[in-house]
Amino acid sequence: MTGPIDKRKSEHIQIALEEKVTGHSISTGFERVNFLHNALPEIDFDEISIHTKFLEHECKTPFLISSMTGGAEFAETINRNLAEAAEERGWVLALGSTRALIESEKFRSSFQVRKYAPSIPIIANLGAVQFNYGFGTDECRRIIEMTESDALVLHLNSIQEVIQPEGNTNFKNLLLKIEQLCAEVGVPVGVKEVGWGIDGATAKKLCDVGISFIDVAGAGGTSWSQVEKFRSSIPVKRNAADAFSEWGIPTVDCITSVRDHIESQPVIASGGVKTGVDAAKAIALGSDLVGVGRSILKEATQSLEDVMEVMETRELELRLAMFGIGASNLKELQETDRLRVESR
Repeated sequence: MTGPIDKRKSEHIQIALEEKVTGHSISTGFERVNFLHNALPEIDFDEISIHTKFLEHECKTPFLISSMTGGAEFAETINRNLAEAAEERGWVLALGSTRALIESEKFRSSFQVRKYAPSIPIIANLGAVQFNYGFGTDECRRIIEMTESDALVLHLNSIQEVIQPEGNTNFKNLLLKIEQLCAEVGVPVGVKEVGWGIDGATAKKLCDVGISFIDVAGAGGTSWSQVEKFRSSIPVKRNAADAFSEWGIPTVDCITSVRDHIESQPVIASGGVKTGVDAAKAIALGSDLVGVGRSILKEATQSLEDVMEVMETRELELRLAMFGIGASNLKELQETDRLRVESR
């Protein structure tokens, strides 16, 4: 028999694959960002390096598989394919929300993918709001231990929780609890949005209490109010969800705002990243890693080989963009003077 959490996780996968879960007109902003092509790059394409470091881990690429799923039967296949591919290609792997790991033993193995990815950084994931519903440092330590994760990311999803039929909506006094977790849990803790974005002032407030990295998860990609709309049987909530299909801070604006406010903590750009060219733009704007989510989900349901092909394509696109402006490594890409951002 399917329980409430695994039923919800299964529905999320199905809806993300089959329904229109993006806004109608809101965009990431990447269309406003372009590079000035360099016809004489003066570098060898074969020598271009996309190696980087994240939380003291050496990484072959600056790509991250964004938190998507876990805690459902089909999620085990998806996460295994993602983990094996991430290990092979050198991508960071973020797990889906691990609340289900604590609350149910069913499908626990869908989160336990370290055996498929022994060397890459793995990031566990939990909704920050759960600190107002019984979770604390002990539960987070159990999650980290059971998943053998290198870090924990807390997701902020206030609007989703209201539209979600079984949502938790008390977001009061979370900053103090986040500060306590950072001091006690023993691994780096990050914060991410889920598709509406994080602004610079909020990012600084979080980093000031001990947060180690920020994943902006900006608007222009998956809208979780739209996802929850398709799950809801309550007309009022379905109608309200539509009003928020264009809500949020575009990914490009998140990156620039967050980078303007914090200096040392890594910034992860996610939210509607579709190509390696988008990734190059995000890095040139100030991000350190680039997260890819729903654009790789379909392939993850199919085969390891399909996931690997998408990953290899994104990496090639990134290296081609770097070649096109004469950047031989990611530091040169971040410091390029060939980036052009159009005003709105």
